[in-house]
Amino acid sequence: MAKKEQTFRGKTEEEIRNLSMKEFAELVPARARRAINHGFTEMQKRLLIKVKKAKEGKYKKQVKTHCRNMIIIPEMMGILIHVHSGQEFVPVEITIDKLGHYLGEFRMTRNKVQHSAPGLGATRSSKFVPLK
Repeated sequence: MAKKEQTFRGKTEEEIRNLSMKEFAELVPARARRAINHGFTEMQKRLLIKVKKAKEGKYKKQVKTHCRNMIIIPEMMGILIHVHSGQEFVPVEITIDKLGHYLGEFRMTRNKVQHSAPGLGATRSSKFVPLK
């Protein structure tokens, strides 16, 4: 079965790469559009510089960031960004379906809690353990 070409709002990957930032802002949801039009913070600008260098092959290290509130833009497509999750840097592969989302959406900061048996001093009913 042939692999279906992915699109973003009806545009192919090549068309999206050729869009200006203003044209891309028109394709994303309102919250992301407002953030793009407002401009990037200094931390986000530093991340974009790292991404551009990594795409050119001048940045040899992993692209790591604490900037979880960065909106994924077409310049980042095809690159692996390590996003901080509170404890560690977790790799996120940037693809066309992640455009317009925030980096932090793809790595959770909290782990799943698994409780064990009830502890000492718990309720009377929780101390009962059947013999069978």
